[in-house]
Amino acid sequence: MIKITLPDNSVREYPAGITGYEIAKSISEGLANVVLSITVNNELWDLTRPINQDSSIKLHKWEEEEGKHAFWHSSAHLMAEALEAIYPGMKFGIGPTIENGFYYDVDAGEKVVTEADLVKIEAKIKELIQQKEAFIRSEISKADALKLFGDKGDQYKTELITELEDGTISLYKQGNFTDLCRGPHIPNTGYIKAIKLLSIAGAYWRGNEKNKQLTRIYGISFPKQKLLEEYLVMLEEAKKRDHRKVGKELELFTFSQRVGQGLPLWLPKGAQLRERLEQFLKKVQKQYGYLQVITPHIGQKELYVTSGHYEKYGKDSFQPIHTPCEGEEFLLKPMNCPHHCEIYKDKPHSYKELPLRLAEFGTVYRYEQSGELHGLTRVRGFTQDDAHIFCTPDQLKEEFIKVIDIILYIFKVLEFKDYTAQISLRDPDNREKYIGSDENWEKAERAIIEATQEKGLNTVVVKGEAAFYGPKLDFMIKDAIGRKWQLGTIQVDYNLPERFELEYIGADNQKHRPVMIHRAPFGSMERFVAVLIEHTGGKFPLWLTPEQVVLLPISEKYNDYAKKVLNLLNNYDIRSFVDDRNEKIGKKIRDNELKRIPFLLIVGEKEFESETIAVRKQGDGDKGTMSIEEFATYINKEVAEELSKI
Repeated sequence: MIKITLPDNSVREYPAGITGYEIAKSISEGLANVVLSITVNNELWDLTRPINQDSSIKLHKWEEEEGKHAFWHSSAHLMAEALEAIYPGMKFGIGPTIENGFYYDVDAGEKVVTEADLVKIEAKIKELIQQKEAFIRSEISKADALKLFGDKGDQYKTELITELEDGTISLYKQGNFTDLCRGPHIPNTGYIKAIKLLSIAGAYWRGNEKNKQLTRIYGISFPKQKLLEEYLVMLEEAKKRDHRKVGKELELFTFSQRVGQGLPLWLPKGAQLRERLEQFLKKVQKQYGYLQVITPHIGQKELYVTSGHYEKYGKDSFQPIHTPCEGEEFLLKPMNCPHHCEIYKDKPHSYKELPLRLAEFGTVYRYEQSGELHGLTRVRGFTQDDAHIFCTPDQLKEEFIKVIDIILYIFKVLEFKDYTAQISLRDPDNREKYIGSDENWEKAERAIIEATQEKGLNTVVVKGEAAFYGPKLDFMIKDAIGRKWQLGTIQVDYNLPERFELEYIGADNQKHRPVMIHRAPFGSMERFVAVLIEHTGGKFPLWLTPEQVVLLPISEKYNDYAKKVLNLLNNYDIRSFVDDRNEKIGKKIRDNELKRIPFLLIVGEKEFESETIAVRKQGDGDKGTMSIEEFATYINKEVAEELSKI
């Protein structure tokens, strides 16, 4: 008999060899019907894998990430089985889960898989689902694995196997398909009740542009048909809210091939939007004692060698800039923190001056792969709402909590109501990815965990997602249609102060090393604006929107009166413009509603004679006729109510 400890710390005894599914069934039939995977001693397993020793377990349903992971990973294998049946000889790269669904990178050789082929692939998958094929795990030696996939001529799997340690390799088989995989999987394909293949894209093998481009097929699956239908409705809504589409309609930003991929150009209205967001955050930061600084867009290569950024990101950065001076090299700035370290080092500091909080809207540059660029969410040049706090170890937790307060305040003002705080720690099995001592890492990780506990945040812990110099707290928000985004981030760093030999004189009159907090509540202006566009559908709060009012003359005869009203509204600091196109009033109304202008003011003969305006509010219809002064009071009251929350 073995002892199984459940999440509530209760202990049950079972025969050795018991499976997760059998444990679930012993608790209740209902649980056994919905459980998808199991964690055994902190390792994610299949429900059908025998447990042979005393263990702590947790059973995972669809609602949990671990349940979805097993479900979608199994669906990727099922899609691969269908592909192999339709395209004999196809080679397979990797088929992981992603935030919503899964994909598989495949090499079809001389054949070309297109969007039109997704229908027949999907039909084959549904046929295989009906067979309720079991996912069967087996362990295999490295030599046997190399022979198995080598005989098939699958160079991609063979390459992956060469990097694995003997004794750690496992296969999964369902039906006629066998794949290299660590698992876990759901018990059988019959669990999948609804599946949809969504799109096809090109993807270089292992993300390297020098490698062959494979075909990436995306899909998603669910345990209920209703969930798929709801997801497809959400996708349609997401298309309407796509920041690239809405940004173009609202004339916020553009891109130019001549300027370069991934380098956004902010148009006047977008620049206004950005400026208001910056001023909003600067006002908050001033209340918390931040000092604004400005640093150059480039720095000597040696600066980033000292910080460690060149070693970790040099290959992903723009190549060095060589000057006429022999041996002199500069880099486009990939991070603001080394520059801020040099500002701190400019003069001696006493403990009495700390914490020192330096803030900058600093533009940085990273050479992202062209295939990974996506609107404003993934670019090569972006502006971080960056700040670095230099403090004593005793001040660390208090300062960390203050940054949490700033981020939560921003979320409240901009109505991001659903969020989770992700504590990102080191990968304990791959410590060479990081710099610094174990002692400093442990202190930094402990400070983050304690701060989140004091604030009572809803947290998840993820190992392996820390920055190379320290652990971090990332805020994952859900937008208005339920999608997850990573926005604000806070990072604790004992390592850069060591590398830059930063010091302060303590109360004991001795030299000490400060601790550094990196923080960016927005993350980057580009990504934040993209998320804000999609969260609001382009209908920004009145205080933030670039254009609050449009004046619509019924005919050219009233253009001059509209311009007179415009001048009066400008005196009230109301952002307005006149749509004096020679179009019918119905078309003008429709066009400006599509531009999400909050207020449409219609002027014709009646309004001209009475010196009034007919007011129409976006989403709320006609508000009646008002004098200009009445409308100015009305709109400014709405703005004041919004700003009172800020």
